[in-house]
Amino acid sequence: MLKRLAFLLAAIAAVLAVPAVGATVSALGAIDALYAPGPPRAVPAAAPVPHDPAKPTAVVVVGDRGAVVSDALAPYEILAATGRFNVYTVAPHREPEPLTGGLDLVPDFDFAGLAARLGGSAPDLVVVPAFPDVGEPGTEPVTTWLRAQAAHGSKLLSVCNGGAVLASAGLLDGRPATAHWLKVDAWAAEYPAVRWVRGMRFVDDGNVVTTAGILSGIDGTLHWVERLAGPAVAADAAAAIGWRRYGTAVPVHPPAGMPDAAAILNAGFRWHPGETGVLLANGIGEVELASVFDTEGQSLSSRTLAVGFDGGPIRSRHGLTFLPRASLASARLDRLLVPGAIRGVTPPPGGPAPEYVHDRPGFPYDLAVSGLSRRTDVATARWTAKVLELPTDGVVFEGDTWPWLPTALPIALILLGAAVVVVLILVRRSRRPETI
Repeated sequence: MLKRLAFLLAAIAAVLAVPAVGATVSALGAIDALYAPGPPRAVPAAAPVPHDPAKPTAVVVVGDRGAVVSDALAPYEILAATGRFNVYTVAPHREPEPLTGGLDLVPDFDFAGLAARLGGSAPDLVVVPAFPDVGEPGTEPVTTWLRAQAAHGSKLLSVCNGGAVLASAGLLDGRPATAHWLKVDAWAAEYPAVRWVRGMRFVDDGNVVTTAGILSGIDGTLHWVERLAGPAVAADAAAAIGWRRYGTAVPVHPPAGMPDAAAILNAGFRWHPGETGVLLANGIGEVELASVFDTEGQSLSSRTLAVGFDGGPIRSRHGLTFLPRASLASARLDRLLVPGAIRGVTPPPGGPAPEYVHDRPGFPYDLAVSGLSRRTDVATARWTAKVLELPTDGVVFEGDTWPWLPTALPIALILLGAAVVVVLILVRRSRRPETI
């Protein structure tokens, strides 16, 4: 009896092992792909960036392994759109830094170059996005630099899990702070000296403002604009990016230990996700660009590839430099997403027809998530809005209700494994000697 029970348990374990191992490997691959560095390319010369010494200076810092695309680009565009700040991007080295989804940003300066531009002074405001390597030795150049800027009077804004970057630098000890709802409990365990706050989109503690999940960074950035330049300037900046929620109470998701089931299925059982090209062109809005890369990336339903008309560097609306990873003609794509106001794109022979993400007025992320629901399913789109901290009052959800294909794969594997076990049992029984 014990042997039979042991055999049964071993058979159940074997049946479940294949989908479990496959899901784990797939999920890890999907997450790694978000921050995968691009191919070696020549770094374009720094473009002349005007500097007005009468204006305060705000910088967005990026690590050597990159940052979350919305955490970096949304605050950048808001600050730049006001016209009230000198706004730069900075990193330990001036080389392509991967933002999530494969959007390679060439920073305006390295740390030494920024210091030279500012005549040795510290920037007035430093924006810290989430890094993929929080707490690892590779972030030490950034955390050391952050401590130096704070010591010289820089105000700080962390976006999403950028709060953990500040915590790892020791800049939040004894202070109230917040981070993404999906990770705040983990950060509380790792950095117990911080007074972690839940349920707020941002926490203002004087010279440090920390924000919750990804798009909460918009609220935190506008809060700093309001403090430094006045509420009218902040309202205009919100209108410039289509954020009609400025000045309203926006709910925050409570901490949760596990992602939604749709996210688990997409990460674990989309074993061959399609290659989705995102077209880059000069003059593209930073928030428009981020809305596509982050929506696709956070959904875990596809892999994005930054493509350009000729593969050369492009300059965004407010002067950032990005390097595509392929040209439109050379890329082998399953879909082609076109952000912003670009129209009339001619795909290469045999390539997919362009899908214009921002084809009507509205906040870019609302439109990107609506499009995602049509291309994938409503459950995936709702998860994506949730992880982005995007209120869904402006999102139109259409399409299938559930990711049926990823759901079918583990069921098929379990049934196949069960069939194999049944066959083995029958073979085992057939080989038993007959008793008289």
